[in-house]
Amino acid sequence: MTVVWWAAPVVPESAPALVPLLDAHERERLARFRRPADAARYLAAHALVRLTLAEVVGRAPAALVFDRTCRCGAQHGKPVLPGGPGFSLTHAGDLVGVAVHPAGPVGLDVEQVRELTDLEAMTAHVCSPHETAPDAQAFFTLWTRKEALLKAAGTGLAAPMSAITLGPSGVLDWVGEDAPTDPAWLRDLHPAPGYRAAVAGFGAEPVVTERAGDDLLAQAR
Repeated sequence: MTVVWWAAPVVPESAPALVPLLDAHERERLARFRRPADAARYLAAHALVRLTLAEVVGRAPAALVFDRTCRCGAQHGKPVLPGGPGFSLTHAGDLVGVAVHPAGPVGLDVEQVRELTDLEAMTAHVCSPHETAPDAQAFFTLWTRKEALLKAAGTGLAAPMSAITLGPSGVLDWVGEDAPTDPAWLRDLHPAPGYRAAVAGFGAEPVVTERAGDDLLAQAR
C-alpha cells in the first residue's frame, strides 16, 4: 500500500518540539528561510516524513539518517532512507504532502490552481506535441502528473515534461535517454479544494490511500 499524508504548514516558533526531529542539514536549511511561510512548509514536510517513516521502520524519527548523494557526488540530492521505503515530499500554498511507497521510488506533487498570465508559454513547456491544456485546471492537472512521474524517475525537472505523453489511463509515451523502461503507474489525488495533486511510481500499481497528517504533527509537538 502507498500512503499519502497531507498536513498544514507549521510555524517553527509554535512547535519547538518538531525542530529537534530534524538533522543538522535540515535545521540549517530551515534557518535560512527568510519568509515565515516557507519555513512553516519546510518544517511540516520534513517533520512529517520523519514521523511517517519512523512508524514504518520502527526507529525514532530523529534517529533516521538520509543519504542525499547527488549525481555529482555532493550531499544535496534527493534524500533516500537506506534500507527503508521510497518516499517523496511536496508542498504548495497551505498544504504539505508526503508519500510513502514500500515497493520503491515514488513521486508526489501538489499545486495550487491559479490563473497564469503566460499560460500559452507554460503549456508549450509542459505539453508533448500530442497534448493540450486549454485552461489553468487542465494545466495544473497535467503538471502534477508529470512532475510526480519525473520525481519517481529521479530526474525531477531536469528532464523535459514534454518528453512524456499522457492518456486517460496513464503514460502513453516517454522519450529521451532518461526515459524509464519499467511500466509506470499514476494516480490523481484530492488533497483539498483548489489544488491538484498526483502520485506516481513504477512496477505494479499499488493501492493508494490518502490520510490526514496534522494529528501526527500535533502529537509530536
